[in-house]
Order: sequence, then C-alpha cells, then structure tokens
Amino acid sequence: MTVKSIPALTERPAHVPPELVYDVDIFNLEGANEDVHLAWKRVQREAPPIFWTPRNGGYWMITRGKDIEEVQKDHEHFSMKAMLIPNVPRPFPAPPLDFEPPEHGPWRLLVSPAFSPKVIAEVEETVKQTTISLIEGFAANGECEFVTEFTKVLPIVVFLRMMNLPLEDRHQLMAPADAIARSPHPEQIHSARLALKAYIQSAVDARKAEPHDDLISKIMNSKIKGEPIAEEYVVGMCTLLLSGGLDTVKNMLGFCAKFLATHPDHVRQLRENPALIPHAIEELIRRHGVSNTARLIVKDYEFLGVQLKAGEQLQGVTALVGLDDDTVPDPMTVDFNRPAPIPHAAFGNGPHRCPGSILARRELKVWLEEWLPRIPEFQIKPGTVPRHGAGMVNNVSELWLSWTPKSA
Repeated sequence: MTVKSIPALTERPAHVPPELVYDVDIFNLEGANEDVHLAWKRVQREAPPIFWTPRNGGYWMITRGKDIEEVQKDHEHFSMKAMLIPNVPRPFPAPPLDFEPPEHGPWRLLVSPAFSPKVIAEVEETVKQTTISLIEGFAANGECEFVTEFTKVLPIVVFLRMMNLPLEDRHQLMAPADAIARSPHPEQIHSARLALKAYIQSAVDARKAEPHDDLISKIMNSKIKGEPIAEEYVVGMCTLLLSGGLDTVKNMLGFCAKFLATHPDHVRQLRENPALIPHAIEELIRRHGVSNTARLIVKDYEFLGVQLKAGEQLQGVTALVGLDDDTVPDPMTVDFNRPAPIPHAAFGNGPHRCPGSILARRELKVWLEEWLPRIPEFQIKPGTVPRHGAGMVNNVSELWLSWTPKSA
C-alpha cells in the first residue's frame, strides 16, 4: 500500500462556497500552546457553524454542540471508517468501527463485557495498586514530570493487564500510539498502525499455541452469526482496542492535573468533601475534552444548508460540545457544584460511543482519591511551562508539578 504525503493546502472543491473556507490546522492550532480548549473555543466563536478547511487534505468541520451530537448519532450519513485527520485508510479491518448498525451491534457485543461495571469493579484494584505505587514512588521528591511518571504509565499498565500482555511492552507501544493520535503525516500514521498490528498478531499467534482467559482469547473464540471470526478481524479488532486504550485517558489525566495545579480552591473542595469527586470528574471531563474524531460522508447529503459530497470527511470537535454556550452556562468555568446531568460528548454518542468510558472515569476517580491524601497541595513547578497541543487528540506532552513533601 502506497501512502502519499498531504500538500500543505488543498484546492477548494467547486461545490464549496468561498465564504465557507476557513483556515484551521488542527496540528498547529493558534493559541493551543497556551490553552488548547480556549483555542478551540475561539474557533467556535469566530468560524461559521460549518466550514471547509484546506489543511490536511481538505475537509469539513463543525463546532456547535448540537450539530456535533447529531453527526455522532447519524450513522446513515456519517461513518467512522475515516475517523483520522488526515484521512489515511486503515491497512486492516477493525470492527466494530468498520461497521454501522445493524452489523455494528454483534461486534460491539464482543467488547462490551470487558468494560461492564462488574469487570471494571474487578479492574479497580489494579488501578488502585498501580496509582498508589506510582504516587509513592515520587511523593517524597517534591516534584514529578506528571506525563512521563504517571499518565504514560497508569492507563497502559491497566489496559495491558486487562489484555494479559507483558507490562514491559508499554515502552514499545507508546510511540506508535502517539503517532496515530498526533501525527499529521500519513506515512507515520500508516507505519504506526502496522507496528501495533504486528504486536497484536504476535499475541494472537501465542494464544493459538497456549490459550488464555483474557480479552484477546475471548475474541478469538467468539462467533458472529454462528460463524467463527476470521483472524484478520480478530487482529484488527484487538489492535483498535489497544490503540484506543493508550492515549485518551493519558491526556485527560494531564489536563485535569494541570487545572487542579492552578486552582487550589477546587483542590480544597475535593479534599474537604471527597464524596464530590465523581461529580467533579464529570465537570473536569466536560471542560477538558480530548477526542476530535472525524466521519466519512457516506452519500451526497445536505447538512446545515451545505451540500456535502460522498467520500469527503467531516470533523466535529467533540470537546466543544461541553464548551458550547447554548448547552452549558458559563462553559469555560469549572464549577464542581454545576447541576447534574453535566452535558458533554467526551466519549461520543450514538452507536460508536466509547465502551471504555466507565474505565476512564474509574481511573480518574482512583487517581484523585489516592493523590489528594498524599499530595494535598501542588502547583506547576516554578520555572516550567506545561506543553500541550491540539490534533486528533488534545494532548499534554509535558507537565511538571511540585509540592512540599510531607517529611519536609
């Protein structure tokens, strides 16, 4: 398969009105280095509700909450087969994303039990042990680089244990996972996908010789409509699960930690009332959404007064659902007393809603429950500046935190 580079700017198609061209590069979003979500909010305020950007191959973007949610739920016109920007075709099948209802349902059922409340409750002990071990490993130092020492470790350790894969393999998996979520270069995305696929293929081969009681083995031994699943679908499905489990929670943890490090009053609220943590997590997730998945336009379709063409892409900036003034009063403010339910679409809506959302919430909850008693007051380390940016996943790449150790 030949993967070609994408030109810096793509010529406007004839059916795109000139007034709807708005230059947005998600990988070089203006202001993202200072505040990713404020940068997206600026696009929401200044751009039309729907526009076409010439960047990264050229595609449509929508920024209003109600429109993004409509697209997420409308599988007849918008498919997940082209979820990345730029549009790099996946070099292997990856159910359930490759299927829409009704075909989607049986494939999703293979995954859902792994993220059921019962299973997640069992996994919570792993989350707790890992969290405590990591925090106690640096608490006495009075500082940590939160991304390297925590967010790049906890989610992947938990996920590897769920899939019964060696924990030491996390080092080789992070680079391709980052490339898929953050690279604007088709060649890098393609190579990263193949690297994760090769890793999963080796795990599948090992289980042929020695089956295990784990998620990979269960998928291998499952059936769809009474028929065994072809190996290419098993490998693709497990590769998709692996890549999906490595990046989202990592960055959500980073944004939440950065916010709390700069808002001591909010930290004090959680310390004084730990029962508030689950509700506070929903508010933090709303304010700091990370995923920006795109859709493939299945057939010619008029949407928001604009003619969309089959084969084009449309990206809804999911984080903006929770930052939309029409949905959330004073959306840029984090209010732990905001009335429930707290509106956001951080995990998507409709048939492709993320099955790992329960696990993500549980990891955030355990982190706060174990962090605050050990490090009750913390801040951005003086002399450092957090590094973050936009992309397919809004990301935090470096975050130095500091505090006064309890023994000091």
